[in-house]
Amino acid sequence: MSSYGRFAEVYDALMTDIPYDDYISWVAKYAPSKEYKKLLDIGCGTGKMATEFTKLGYEVSGLDLSEEMLTIAAERFMIEGVNVPLFCMSMDELEGFENLDIVTIPIDSINYLSNQEEVQETLSRVYQSLRSGGQLFFDVHSLYKMDEIFMDSPFTFDDGEITYLWITEAGEAPHSVHHDMVFYIQQENRLFERFEEYHYQRTFDIQTYIDMLQQAGFSEIAVTADYLEEAPTEKSERIFLRAVK
Repeated sequence: MSSYGRFAEVYDALMTDIPYDDYISWVAKYAPSKEYKKLLDIGCGTGKMATEFTKLGYEVSGLDLSEEMLTIAAERFMIEGVNVPLFCMSMDELEGFENLDIVTIPIDSINYLSNQEEVQETLSRVYQSLRSGGQLFFDVHSLYKMDEIFMDSPFTFDDGEITYLWITEAGEAPHSVHHDMVFYIQQENRLFERFEEYHYQRTFDIQTYIDMLQQAGFSEIAVTADYLEEAPTEKSERIFLRAVK
């Protein structure tokens, strides 16, 4: 499973288009904090969503495999004055949590698991960590995004301070992608520092995710797409799944 390294330093600056508020509203609609208190944010990254969940009254813990991401999250929590315990752990090795009301795995984090066995193990461990009636919320890249949109690289970005070149290649496994990224970050002396990062992601068709959720023990599985309360289409880019224990 790949994780974020130095990319964590510029993640927030490059992800301003992510509609975090819509994601949070989705969770709060089906699991309001008055009834669902204990929330574990898996793949919490820099802590933006965890911070907002806390402000809504949830008791939040954050988990991520990237120490760099967790360092930035801890700084954010200190500035915001919120208490969010953090854990460095791979999601398919989840342990030590019980009677959770909500688990979130946002922003295609589960796609960083490299095979179906790791996804199944993650879902099973999440199920064991939830209380009866607890809910899991997560999203994944669609087949269309993996097989079509990601294959239109190279992608570039330049705002004068951050420049990147992002090249993708299809992976050996079906619906998988290798991401090779080169960053140039302007320093205080106005020179640019260069670093590289490599990520690998894989997704599965919707029915496979449903089957894995059912195998883990979940019921009442709902599937929507692209931050909308609508059914997925052939060109949906992001699939949202909600399941109840």
